[in-house]
Amino acid sequence: MSILLRHVIPPPHSVLYSTSEKSKLNFPSFRNPRFSFSSIKATAATPMASTTKKVLVPIANGTEPIEAVITIDVLRRGGADVTVASIEKQIRVDATYDVKLVADSLLSECSDAVFDLITLPGGIPGATNFKNCQLLEKLVKKQVEDGKLYAAVCASPAVAFGSWGLLNGLKATCHPFFMDELKSSGAITVESRVHEEGNVVTSRGPGTTMEFAVALVEKLFGKEKADEVSGPLVMRSNHGDEYSIKELNPMQWTFDNVPQVLVPIANGTEEMEAIIIIDILRRAKVNVVVASVEDSLEILASRKVKLEADMLLDEAAKLSYDLIVLPGGLGGAQAFAKSEKLVNMLKKQRESNRPYGAMCASPALVLEPHGLLKGKKATAFPAMCNKLSDPSEIENRVVVDGNLITSRGPGTTMEFALGIVEKLFGRDKALELAKPMLFTHP
Repeated sequence: MSILLRHVIPPPHSVLYSTSEKSKLNFPSFRNPRFSFSSIKATAATPMASTTKKVLVPIANGTEPIEAVITIDVLRRGGADVTVASIEKQIRVDATYDVKLVADSLLSECSDAVFDLITLPGGIPGATNFKNCQLLEKLVKKQVEDGKLYAAVCASPAVAFGSWGLLNGLKATCHPFFMDELKSSGAITVESRVHEEGNVVTSRGPGTTMEFAVALVEKLFGKEKADEVSGPLVMRSNHGDEYSIKELNPMQWTFDNVPQVLVPIANGTEEMEAIIIIDILRRAKVNVVVASVEDSLEILASRKVKLEADMLLDEAAKLSYDLIVLPGGLGGAQAFAKSEKLVNMLKKQRESNRPYGAMCASPALVLEPHGLLKGKKATAFPAMCNKLSDPSEIENRVVVDGNLITSRGPGTTMEFALGIVEKLFGRDKALELAKPMLFTHP
């Protein structure tokens, strides 16, 4: 699956909910050849929410796609003008887990631009490629000299910022695998999930990136905007704790050899939800088929990230699946509901007692109106739960009822995907994945 990242200034978004918790305590690549695809207060001036904020997100071969896409999505929700720039010789880069990222431009085309924030996703060898990019080093050092914001997550604080001497004497965090390297660079290491000091923000991994991105929104636009943006994310308050799922009518999910999972996408699909599901299932070595319900492989996701499917749904419908799982996003869910072929596939899945699932808007807009929640307990995006005929379990972040799994929003997607892994392979396997992602404490 290709993820084509295009520069679009998003419209303002109306949102609900409370701010993410900011804790002061505190990369292997599986290839699937079928897809191309803490806190010290800042000394910076108080940001003016009325001013357009320009953000640079570099990407490279080996960038972690969850970290890139969550950062872009959340910053665009906040109203930032995000430019995604490839440090390679071409705008298309090979991210981890065989995802292809296509940037807005080459980094060389941004050399004269001025940014309010430069933020680096992690991933290996992505962070190493950042380190070796002289132009990126020059731009970030200029950012520091000008007293502007700079940030990094996962391996990048140690491998890139540390090697450039930008964290000497400063408190910072990174992925646990790179803490020794961070310390040797002169940084004072802390184990915070997100750490802010002056104009630099650092974080630990895929499982901390949403908190990191919300912190960046606050740095750019202020706490009120960050509180507003965090609403539909449905983030956890107990970051780092083991996740739990509510399971009713337990049954074993079975498969032959390698699980075959269908993830449909459509115009308006929530890109964070799609990418997190795909990334985590691939880490578990599941064979994921991404199918477009549109007339073309390429779809425009909810925050203007372009996703390219593996195949059209017509072709995907010829195959059999151990699980069909729908990401959310309002427009995407509406498209799913209108797809007779997809609805029929879901009905056959249910009739044969094979697993199926949905999250965010999709349980309410796809499963409920087509009778796919009859006799089942489910949850959905909070604002959509009034459309469910049985709301008795809606407050749970992930609900499994026999062969059905449902969840609430972007901030519950990791739990949702790990819940799928748990049902397929057991809880030990799910926790084995969760810890190095820093979703749970390592």
